[in-house]
Amino acid sequence: MPPTTAPRVGPAGPPPQAGVTRPPLPLPRRHSPGESTAAADDPAPRPHDADPAPHEETGGAWALVKAAQEGDMVAFGDLFDRYYDVVFRYVLFRTGDRTLAEDLTQETFVRALRRISSVSYQGRDIGAWFVTIARNLIFDHVKSSRYRLEQTTSEIVELSPSTGGPEQQVLDGATNDELLRCVRKLNPDQQECIQLRFLQGLSVAETAEIMDRNEGAVKALQHRAVRRLAQLLPEGLR
Repeated sequence: MPPTTAPRVGPAGPPPQAGVTRPPLPLPRRHSPGESTAAADDPAPRPHDADPAPHEETGGAWALVKAAQEGDMVAFGDLFDRYYDVVFRYVLFRTGDRTLAEDLTQETFVRALRRISSVSYQGRDIGAWFVTIARNLIFDHVKSSRYRLEQTTSEIVELSPSTGGPEQQVLDGATNDELLRCVRKLNPDQQECIQLRFLQGLSVAETAEIMDRNEGAVKALQHRAVRRLAQLLPEGLR
């Protein structure tokens, strides 16, 4: 049975659930003290010494990023454990295919490992970067295979309680299956905005980064999407 909650991106995210099968990383994730921690097919990246100090609430994750940039595969393994579920559930929601979601989640972390030296602290959680990689992989898959996303309502996702206001109240009025049925009727951009903001619990800034839009555009898109959802919901739930 697929997971029933969508965790938010954040440094204190839950550990990967026992029921989810995780594909192994292509490079060793754990080393004994005497072993080399450098990646086998990529040179060890240089640390970003000039990066600003991250905020305390994201410091734990960014400390792992810094260590991974210095070639510490143990630290990258910890990032994998921390953010696997966030990426997997995002991909699963977008594709509706568990096997494909596992494959694309695996590839997300392979790409992240190869590009870890390029990322620097910009005031946001590193999870948004992982989700951006996953999003690009989904686009690549759709483009290369002309794959059409499944219009399924079998995945039940609970709403994140983090986002308040009238828009969240509209969403709270519907049951999970009713909500997903209506979300699937939105256009692709509106679907993704609702999924990132309310089902994943990302901030406007993080959603804007992933969708490659400015924050004002995301707010406008969110407003239109929720208004459309309100029209699609059964009359008694509006």
